[in-house]
Amino acid sequence: MDLKEVLKVADKIVFAKTGQHLDDLEEAVLRGTLERETYKQIAKDFDCSESNVRNTGSKLWQIFSEELGEDISKSNFRAAMERLQNANFFNFGQTVNHSFNICGESRHPPDIPNSYQQNENSYNTKQSKNQCYDLSEMPDLGAFYGRTPELETLTNWILQQRCRLIAITGISGIGKTALTVQLVQQIKHEFEFVIWCNLDSSPTLADFQTNLIEFFSQSEELDLSAPHPKSLPLIKYLQKHRCLVVLNNIHNLFSSGELAGKYKLGYEDYRTLFKQIKELSHQSCLLLMGWEQPRIVTEVKCENSVIRTLQLTGLDIVAVREIFRDYGLVEIDDIEEIIQRYQGNPFWLKSIANLIQELGGCATEVLLNETLLLPEEVKESLQQQCDRLSETEKQVLSLLVAENNPVNLVKLLENSRILSSDLLNSIQSLLRRCLIEQQGNCYTILPLIKQYLASLNQLYK
Repeated sequence: MDLKEVLKVADKIVFAKTGQHLDDLEEAVLRGTLERETYKQIAKDFDCSESNVRNTGSKLWQIFSEELGEDISKSNFRAAMERLQNANFFNFGQTVNHSFNICGESRHPPDIPNSYQQNENSYNTKQSKNQCYDLSEMPDLGAFYGRTPELETLTNWILQQRCRLIAITGISGIGKTALTVQLVQQIKHEFEFVIWCNLDSSPTLADFQTNLIEFFSQSEELDLSAPHPKSLPLIKYLQKHRCLVVLNNIHNLFSSGELAGKYKLGYEDYRTLFKQIKELSHQSCLLLMGWEQPRIVTEVKCENSVIRTLQLTGLDIVAVREIFRDYGLVEIDDIEEIIQRYQGNPFWLKSIANLIQELGGCATEVLLNETLLLPEEVKESLQQQCDRLSETEKQVLSLLVAENNPVNLVKLLENSRILSSDLLNSIQSLLRRCLIEQQGNCYTILPLIKQYLASLNQLYK
């Protein structure tokens, strides 16, 4: 293959989609891919982190997939370009125009030779489907670190096991949104409809369903004039089409000052929706993210259920090293101890890395002196989550802050005036919020959260 010509055509395709030409890293990723180099080799040649190379590659494969009408990845990019070359695509590459249609109708460049049309079916297996994506609310979070096992687990649950409702849980900053963004980019081509919904505005169920039905109805005729659609019309679309619906910040549906998962007044209808998603047969999947989850999700423990929960834990040492490297911190010692201290939480670690970067060597010395640093952005994040707690949960946290070691329920009951039933419910709720950990028959509070609570002028009483 003529690498120069391939890169030239690739640049035209990217420019047609984004309005920007390939940058140096993007060209390096494509050149390395065509020369059968690994991401690690490309990163070494370009002198950057492997995670940056992977993220750049993922965005490029997404662009090529959308513009060429087939699933493109690192493993098949060279073969796809060879097919285009054989179809004389390179002879008219200059005619590629950006004509992306949200519902995925034919996006062929104008005046495509018959030879290309005749070869289309050999590599375009999904063009016959209308594919509608609304990812306007999906954030662009930059570099993505680690999480390969989690991505494989979620992909298996969704594509192979056909799970209908999946919750991704974990403490604030653990990377729920970043993981889901990466997942959506990798599997969205398996669905007819993909939509990302941020629930920051706490839409009522009626408003939520109306918005989704309008999105789904782009490809078919539907009478939306009725002020009150029939009961759960959303199910009709989830049954008829293969849909992926992402609900971010699901905790906005639930009340503050209550145990986890109690719906706000006027939002109880969501319980019926999630029950229908669980019980009625359909071919779609809802992904839920947030500090709290619907109780219908947290109550399910069966491995064969159509409902699954993935609780995220901290990043591994390789991913954390990449984070510090991206912040220019390549000489940090005792990194395993730092990971343990900050629970491998990517947001916490990035905040610490940023603090060290701004303050210089003195902050590094403090960090290595077994001191738990608590940047302001971490405090604000924890405050938002802790402000949602019920009074009994606050009392339980106060008890755990006073303990140096994990404590069992018997001791907690002895040290408090909380009714046993209220104490048990509060422990369960704190576990669901991922604010405490269970170690055998005992419970303990995460070190950084303990530090945060201890830093307050007045602990919860």
